[in-house]
Amino acid sequence: MAADIVNLRQFRKAKARTEKEATAEQNRISFGRTKAEKSLTHRLNEKAIQTHEQGRLEDTKGE
Repeated sequence: MAADIVNLRQFRKAKARTEKEATAEQNRISFGRTKAEKSLTHRLNEKAIQTHEQGRLEDTKGE
């Protein structure tokens, strides 16, 4: 029943490397867009909000 010998320093460094890579990948997805892509997304969101507001019914109870 011999267990594998593990160097804890190397294990910790490898674990930190993988966590850092996962964080970097998430940041690439979140912040790695061009200015054109950001402005396009912003305009599409504005248009969707405007379209949604146009379908809103007026409340006429107060009149």
